[in-house]
Amino acid sequence: MATRRQFIKAGLVGGTCLFIPAGSASARAWPGIPSRVLDPTHVDKYVTELAVPPVMPWAERDEAGRVDHYTIGVRQLRQQILPAGMPATTVWGYGSTRHPGSFSYPACTVEATFGRAIRVTWVNELIDRHGNHLPHLLPVDPTLHWANPQGGISRRDTRPAFTSTPGPYTGPVPIVTHLHGGHNTQESDGYPEAWYLPRASDIAGGYARTGSFYEQFRNIFENQFDVTWAPGTAIFQYANQERAATSWFHDHALGVTRLNVYAGLAGFYLLRGGPADLPDGVLPGPAPKLGDPPGKHYYEIPVVIQDRSFSTDGSLFYPASRASFDHFTGPYIPGSDISPIWNPEFFGNTMVTNGRTWPALSVEPRRYRLRFLNGCNARFLILKIVTDPMAPRPADPVLPFWQIGSEGGFLPAPVQRDQLLTAPAERADVVVDFTSIPVGTDLYLINEGPDEPFRGGRAGTDFRPAAPGTTGQVMKFTVARPLATPDRTVPPAHLTLPPFEPLGPASHTRQVSLQEQNSAVLRGVGPRVVMLGTVDRHGNPTPMGWGDPITENPALGATEIWEIHNSTTDAHPIHIHEVQFQVVDRQSTGHRARPPEPGESGFKDTVIAYPHAITRVKATFDRAGQYVWHCHMLEHEDNEMMRPYRVGPR
Repeated sequence: MATRRQFIKAGLVGGTCLFIPAGSASARAWPGIPSRVLDPTHVDKYVTELAVPPVMPWAERDEAGRVDHYTIGVRQLRQQILPAGMPATTVWGYGSTRHPGSFSYPACTVEATFGRAIRVTWVNELIDRHGNHLPHLLPVDPTLHWANPQGGISRRDTRPAFTSTPGPYTGPVPIVTHLHGGHNTQESDGYPEAWYLPRASDIAGGYARTGSFYEQFRNIFENQFDVTWAPGTAIFQYANQERAATSWFHDHALGVTRLNVYAGLAGFYLLRGGPADLPDGVLPGPAPKLGDPPGKHYYEIPVVIQDRSFSTDGSLFYPASRASFDHFTGPYIPGSDISPIWNPEFFGNTMVTNGRTWPALSVEPRRYRLRFLNGCNARFLILKIVTDPMAPRPADPVLPFWQIGSEGGFLPAPVQRDQLLTAPAERADVVVDFTSIPVGTDLYLINEGPDEPFRGGRAGTDFRPAAPGTTGQVMKFTVARPLATPDRTVPPAHLTLPPFEPLGPASHTRQVSLQEQNSAVLRGVGPRVVMLGTVDRHGNPTPMGWGDPITENPALGATEIWEIHNSTTDAHPIHIHEVQFQVVDRQSTGHRARPPEPGESGFKDTVIAYPHAITRVKATFDRAGQYVWHCHMLEHEDNEMMRPYRVGPR
């Protein structure tokens, strides 16, 4: 049987990534791929202005307690993601329940201030106008180890058994929101088994309405803050005592994160102020604020880049069969150990930036601060700014990025970079200087990352870059007008960033592992699952699933080095919840260790673990409780590549 890589590459036809152009004979012959997947070459580029996410409205402010209160719901809505004149798309979005117009994909940005707490009541409002539950927009594979509400209290958060191959789950949707980059207590982390269903009127009596950890965390929170969690909600508090940084929030429910995020559940969370920030005026601004008039120009902009595919009716497309991935048409569970719907990775054929396909941004000849987030499910991005979007790859960059920050805030010093490599969930805080560019010039943000899993190396030498006509383009910058006001910000080469205090020495080194497992009953079919684990005394990986006993148990206050041994052929973005770590080094098999990349010199919460290599990170674990670490390729995370870890006594 052919490998999955051969099938992925076979699907790279006509610049449409995994999907053959709609209507072709090849499309009709490819099981699991509908013939009406929208051909991305039919989508006009650069006809829609980049949307700048506005600020999330708060519900009330407690000045005495220095707490801002928000009530943020999740709703289904229609949004124009494709250009005007094409169909709108049904998505899910976060928004303030007191401000119905605030619901959007991506969400409005939560603006946080150092030392001022934020308390969010997260509400699952995935119900219709009659109060009945809404089914998922996308196909849910019920054979994974997942939330499994229909299993009831005794079988929730398990991998169910079946006597025949099931279709997609169509019941009420579990959600729980994680603040990615936050430094918070366990009950406010968004633990995957702390999910909850909407307060719908038609949920069957045998369903579990909450996850295994929901009640425990609800009790902890209610006892501490003397507030009550209503059905269909969870209340989390974020202390905002960490360094100023670019974080984001997204869904994290067990086994459906890939689908809930793909449906639209993501937004920025920007923490400002404190000793690790810069004074106003040093960096480009303003950023959006509450009450801004329409049409205001911003010089600080958060930018989330994602890949999506669409059907010709404008709806989101996500594969409904394993056959979409590797042409394997069965037998599926229970006739084998292969899940019928789950795809090991997914690569969309259309680039979406801030919720719009291939948008354009009009800029002035001045400096801009862009906070980039790779929000893709599985795609690694290699970003460049060029003059010709169809230039042969690798293309020559025309402007550099000056990287000033990563996930954990500012770097020790600015780093000039011709390109930005970002894995899913990584952030890069950069300054782009347009001051030397004449008015009337068009520049393009392109992507030279591959249309398949990333393994490291250089575009054009070690892998084929993304299709130049589709996934190889992201957005356009047009220097469209002269300066509206003088640019008095500090040139990035002359910036002095806030003091950086590295972590102290580690008291313990821990070895963990990454591996894939193929079918145990069907020769040549795989992967079946993607797993984390430990390393035995002989250096061999010991795979472990989500439900296996906890093996990572740092002492409270301990500083540890984690050696991440990747025995797979792909790079994986590894995220450890509730800590900011430093990258120590990487060591490929048979080679000497090499230092972190220049853009990794600060604190991070997600790191690229390259294939057949050891990646070392150092972290201090100063929050007691139960958290998780996982691969942030969301298809991997949803099928066993996530493990709980516990800080302090079990």
